[in-house]
Amino acid sequence: MSSPATSGDREKVVSKLPGRLRQNLKIRAAQHGLDIQTAVEQGIDAWLALAAAPALVDTVGADSFSTFLPAGQWDRFRQKATDRKVSMIQGLAQSVQLWLETSPAPAVPQAKYPRRRIVCNQKGGVGKTAVTAGMGEAMAEDAEALHSVRISRHFAALLDSDTQGDPLEVEDLPGLGRRTLLVDFDPQRHLTKQLGQEEIPMDSSVDSLSKHMTGEAKGDIRDLVVPIQDDRYDGRLDLLPGCQDGFLLDVALSKVRFREAALERALAPLEASYDEIIIDCPPSLGLSMDTAIYYGRRREEEPPGSSGPLIVVQAEDSSADAYDLLVNQIEDLRNDMTVEIDYLGIVVNLYDPRRGYIATSSLEAWIEIKDPKVVAVIGDLTDQRKAVRLKQPLLSFAPRGEQSTTMRALARELS
Repeated sequence: MSSPATSGDREKVVSKLPGRLRQNLKIRAAQHGLDIQTAVEQGIDAWLALAAAPALVDTVGADSFSTFLPAGQWDRFRQKATDRKVSMIQGLAQSVQLWLETSPAPAVPQAKYPRRRIVCNQKGGVGKTAVTAGMGEAMAEDAEALHSVRISRHFAALLDSDTQGDPLEVEDLPGLGRRTLLVDFDPQRHLTKQLGQEEIPMDSSVDSLSKHMTGEAKGDIRDLVVPIQDDRYDGRLDLLPGCQDGFLLDVALSKVRFREAALERALAPLEASYDEIIIDCPPSLGLSMDTAIYYGRRREEEPPGSSGPLIVVQAEDSSADAYDLLVNQIEDLRNDMTVEIDYLGIVVNLYDPRRGYIATSSLEAWIEIKDPKVVAVIGDLTDQRKAVRLKQPLLSFAPRGEQSTTMRALARELS
């Protein structure tokens, strides 16, 4: 226990703290948007102000812990610990415990509507399904545990071959803890398969999302939802599986009244159960895509940017052509229906600078687009392919891998 160095108007103090308290301190400080040193400072101030020392805290197995505190606070703390006849390790543990008890995790206000993320691009093979799954998994992770997040808003640094080291910083942050529904709206059913779930059979006696959209379903759409069984999500991540009958949906929708709202009508019974609904769209510009875009429109009293299309592209020319077609469709629907549609951003997926000029120049072109802006650049690495082969969620298979940490950054960017 010492004060060996200074940092500005603060001094470095070294003591010991039980691992449980250190972990809880880091999580709670992040939840409140505070530095750990600020939280410890507040805890010590509160401990010093007590009339008497609180109950003893178990400090068995305490490990080295250091932080920076205001000059003189550690000396006042040392004297008070002597007066109360407790060790400084015990006093620090009591201070941290006191701060945790008086600074509960902030409550998340319940929104009127779930946020509706429409993951789309009419070009196939760009990784819409991988982004849907990874972002949904990141949304649902435990808010009382720390997870690695790769944070950087400076995507241009990826283009600089002279950049020393990794331009993207990794930080351990609490999960978002949101109740999340993934909707497999693509008749190819890749999302369902990737997560190791059974697709809905194409059978006239079995309901599907398409049948709920066209009014042919006989049961409750809630009966189609399946949970993703994984302790990491603890019941917060569900899937509405896909069905091959989605290939026939555009034809069926042509006979439906106010067809643009068909997806919204179908999913309405599910909305109260979720904070996030993420739609994995088909590579299509048909009527079904219209229903997805309309579903992501801004609703009355909904804050701008809460819902809308998230466009997944690759750093190559054909993605740019597909992007233009999709944006034209979105703008046509916006104008024809007189609705507000907020772009959530562009995700550049499967990026590999080793592909040379084509990849780097294409990424630079995406970054130059300011509305919608690039919100994530996800590398072309093997973790995702291995997770798909094993039919496991990416964030469960490689929780500290680069793709997982970037998916968490994407989820936070859209929070």
